[in-house]
Amino acid sequence: MFLPNLQDFKRIVIKVGSSLLVDSKRGAARREWLHGLVDDLAELHRGGADILVVSSGAIALGRSVLGLPKGALKLEDSQAAASVGQIALSRIWAEAFAQRGIIAGQILVTWQDTEERRHYLNARETISRLLALRAAPVINENDTVATAEIRYGDNDRLAARVATMASADLLILLSDITGLFDAPPAKNPDAKLIPMVPRISAEIEAMAGGAASELSRGGMQTKIEAGKIATSGGAHMVIADGRQPNPVGRIARGEPCTWFLTPSTPVTARKKWIAGSLAPQGVVTIDDGAARALASGASLLPAGVTAVEGDFSRGDSVIVRDAHGGEVGRGLVGYDVAMAHKVIGRSSRHIADELGVEGRFEMIHRDNLVLAGDLTE
Repeated sequence: MFLPNLQDFKRIVIKVGSSLLVDSKRGAARREWLHGLVDDLAELHRGGADILVVSSGAIALGRSVLGLPKGALKLEDSQAAASVGQIALSRIWAEAFAQRGIIAGQILVTWQDTEERRHYLNARETISRLLALRAAPVINENDTVATAEIRYGDNDRLAARVATMASADLLILLSDITGLFDAPPAKNPDAKLIPMVPRISAEIEAMAGGAASELSRGGMQTKIEAGKIATSGGAHMVIADGRQPNPVGRIARGEPCTWFLTPSTPVTARKKWIAGSLAPQGVVTIDDGAARALASGASLLPAGVTAVEGDFSRGDSVIVRDAHGGEVGRGLVGYDVAMAHKVIGRSSRHIADELGVEGRFEMIHRDNLVLAGDLTE
């Protein structure tokens, strides 16, 4: 059976749950385990991979500092614990990465930030810039304000959303279980590990169980849901036992885990989403020079735009047409319609003067653009 090689991936998201990061008896971080994990991540980083971490643990750390009781917390207590714990969590990750010469950046998101396109684009651009600077973003739910996530959320699906947002080609879910079994291993000693899932079928979904630990908010069912999100976004996913030292290194050595494969890539999946899943809210008409630039792989700059139509907001899908009315492609526009009218035909050096602020100058960035030839692939 052929399984992917960890060294072949270029952008990797690693999800770390509370039950792995926090010692439930002491209410403190498992620092020795954490440093082993960061050793693994630093090795991948040195090999050229981009590394993103989605980390739980803020509430678990904060409740210990505040002396809150074990068990279910009131909403306001969860938010207070998250507020205190987030400081501790970010410091732990920053120090561990810094000892290996890597800068860590913190990003707090809510589910809305991965669903609403304006928020989505802002978060994506921040992540992209951090990765371009070779920093390691550490991402967590903003549990101090996100009431729905505290009550019902889980970081498995959030990690899958982050993987899609960042155009990652691999999502690693470190868990307190080795992977997906054909039956609940706690109840059936003959349960067999499934090393590879080529496609998430109804049969695979039926194998999902419930949550397994006190600190964890997600069970196998949420991991299967995460797998559906990640693989549809062009990322492979692996579920592995994170309880052992150097858990990512163990995956690299081929130790037991479950791989969920995707037939796509982040680029093709994103093109499909932009081209077919979003209703266009307007039209951007460009000149011949801009059309040639787009065909060569450039972004669409305001200087090449001759007209805009519609009532669109930043992040909405628009149709791009050439001077003869032909459809050049579709993309996510970088300006609200009012601002777009102000900057069309303007060179980049004049845009800041026109808008009164410095900003991103592309009308449509090439990463958010699908050319007409790609729409029929």
